[in-house]
Amino acid sequence: MSGAPVDMSVRLGPLSLRSPMMVASGTFGFGEEYAPYVDFARLGAVVTKGVTLRPREGNPGPRIHETAAGALNAIGLQNPGVERVIEEKLPPLLAAGVPVIVNIAGEAPEEYVALAERLSGVAGLAALELNVSCPNVTRGGMEFGRDPQVLGDLVRAVRDATPLPLIVKLSPNVSDPVPLAAAALEAGAEILSLINTLLGMAIDPRRRRPKLANCTGGLSGPAIKPVALRMVWQVWRALQPPIIGMGGIMTGEDAAEFMLAGAAAVAVGTASFVDPTSAERVGDELEAFCQSQGLPAVAGLTGALEY
Repeated sequence: MSGAPVDMSVRLGPLSLRSPMMVASGTFGFGEEYAPYVDFARLGAVVTKGVTLRPREGNPGPRIHETAAGALNAIGLQNPGVERVIEEKLPPLLAAGVPVIVNIAGEAPEEYVALAERLSGVAGLAALELNVSCPNVTRGGMEFGRDPQVLGDLVRAVRDATPLPLIVKLSPNVSDPVPLAAAALEAGAEILSLINTLLGMAIDPRRRRPKLANCTGGLSGPAIKPVALRMVWQVWRALQPPIIGMGGIMTGEDAAEFMLAGAAAVAVGTASFVDPTSAERVGDELEAFCQSQGLPAVAGLTGALEY
């Protein structure tokens, strides 16, 4: 890479990150599968897959299907439960030299509170991300992320239960994300993630059956990027909060678009399934983009869209 060096550090609410490049929950496991391919120390943060109080087997298969411009998934929050995560999954990740954010999910507010309390005792965690937008579970998930009052009550309860910074991952499966974003911030969230997957479906016409056993699933990848950009821009324009932008980021210029729309940091998701080194590569491409634009610091992109 040639040209003047670019300051790639960013401020994300109360968090200081060495890079805006993150990996999205549900696409990076707990990091162990990617450890041979990714230098975690080059990332801004790693977000774990969703963690629940008790182990979950997830939905029956088939539960992932590649689409023309992305993927549908209906994993169903499969995870070993918070106790095994704390004992087995977090120690190597916390030792990898990267800020670790744990995504938490529950079927009732009390479960989110219990998770927040338990994880607050883990030394070294950077933040918690509240999953209030998963479209692939029958209870919890999106039901907390569709009504501002319900969302505000949940965030407030979790805020009272933990000193850790709170990130709320908002759903795209709503008509207007701004009231939900405002409710989350007013209740004590410091950072917002935009967006989670869009509810979608695929059908095998010859068998006359859905391609996912769950019938519907969450659509991710390049297909949702225009929707994600629009929602990031809407929330930034209205509220100017710290935002993690995600949804179809495959290149450095994709990442730059999200930052111009208002994101302070960006998360790579589905691209990691195609190429495990995507987050690092996109970060290098983003730095090269800044050099080509004569930008001394990547943070100068945030909210700089002209319209």
